[in-house]
Amino acid sequence: MTIYALSTGTGVSGLAVIRISGKATPKIIKKLIVGPFPRPREASLRKINNINSSELIDEGLILWFPGPQSYTGEDMAEFHVHGSTAVIKALHSSISKVDGTRLAEPGEFTKLAFQNGKINLLKAESIADLISSETEVQRKQAIKIMNGRSASEFNYLREKLLKVLSNIEAKIDFPEEDLPKEILKEIKKNIKDIIKRIENILNDQKVGEKIRQGFKIAIVGPTNAGKSSLLNHISKRDVAIVSEIAGTTRDVIETHLNIDGYPVIVSDTAGIRESKNEIEKKGIKLAFKKAEESDLKIVVMHPENLDFKPFLEHSNSSNTIVVLNKSDLKLGKPPGIGNYLRLTHIGKNLEDIKIIHTSIKEEKNLDDLINAIKEKLKNKFIKTSDILITRERHRQHLEQCLDHLKNFNKKNDAEDFDKAAEDLRLATRHLGMIVGKVDVEEILGSIFNDFCIGK
Repeated sequence: MTIYALSTGTGVSGLAVIRISGKATPKIIKKLIVGPFPRPREASLRKINNINSSELIDEGLILWFPGPQSYTGEDMAEFHVHGSTAVIKALHSSISKVDGTRLAEPGEFTKLAFQNGKINLLKAESIADLISSETEVQRKQAIKIMNGRSASEFNYLREKLLKVLSNIEAKIDFPEEDLPKEILKEIKKNIKDIIKRIENILNDQKVGEKIRQGFKIAIVGPTNAGKSSLLNHISKRDVAIVSEIAGTTRDVIETHLNIDGYPVIVSDTAGIRESKNEIEKKGIKLAFKKAEESDLKIVVMHPENLDFKPFLEHSNSSNTIVVLNKSDLKLGKPPGIGNYLRLTHIGKNLEDIKIIHTSIKEEKNLDDLINAIKEKLKNKFIKTSDILITRERHRQHLEQCLDHLKNFNKKNDAEDFDKAAEDLRLATRHLGMIVGKVDVEEILGSIFNDFCIGK
């Protein structure tokens, strides 16, 4: 089957790229163009006619990529035409008249590239991440995965496991033969090394996933402290309703932002207070839940209400910024409140948490707050290793691989070779599932459905 699809964005544009892949690609080119067949991998200007009527559709560039030297590994072509809806529709209609053609499914071109051995599964996922990247940090991470360091590491660990497994299975096949002590010692050494390397990869504070999905910031505090006004200021637009009426915000309001290249999801939550209103009580409960799930809490307080305890139960200096707002009210600095807050009254051994005195109304010290957020982001996203986990499925496979390797280490070499071999087989399989070295058909659909149609 030969597939085709628009690979550029929909809507009116100066240029549109229609991609074709499959056995019928040369036939389609011959039927559509006027003039000689284009040379491989060279842009050729040609008139493009309707297959049935020979009516001119457009004039554009044709790129011809004979398989297997193509993105998909099959015969492939690209038609670069003017990006009008009418031109795209007419060209699609003409292509569809050729037998054995159909419109591509989401991600099908990249899926073919994977199935034909042109790319591994990690690279396929990184291509999807690159297409959907909105910030500079997301782009850099996707490029890093595309460069293949993560795939190389997982393939290396898998090969080491396969070597160990071959020795174990040799003992199973020839039970009368004892494995030399040197080999047994080497097996243990290799397994310990692999365990350590996987543990180091997993000990990453989920940086890769946070970059891909967004760093979560929750704005929490009592009613009328200025939380919604702060969200509007950070967002540089009116995201939340601001009112002097206490309890205006009852649900969580979220906005996606780009702060210094970092993807951020900022949540404005309901003001915390005693309330008999059932809807407001649910909003308050949700506010505490959002604060727990967040990577950073911005605790916004009113100088007349400094009961920090409800908001700082699970806080420390790395995940919390305290904003003492409404400094324009001239109430004077509350006793004991300086640039830092010592939280000894909570009964925890917490480090000092910095307080930023602000006035959103007068736009006072708000730049200090933004800079403090940027500093928290930089510290959270520090990752020295080039081996990144960007998806939950990667983490799950690594964790399960680790469990099987630890089970292997618990077994007696001489008596439990059969069970030991099974643990190694399963550990090897989980590593293979990450890069696509084993049958992964059950996960391909969910991965490639995230792509746009023409990719």
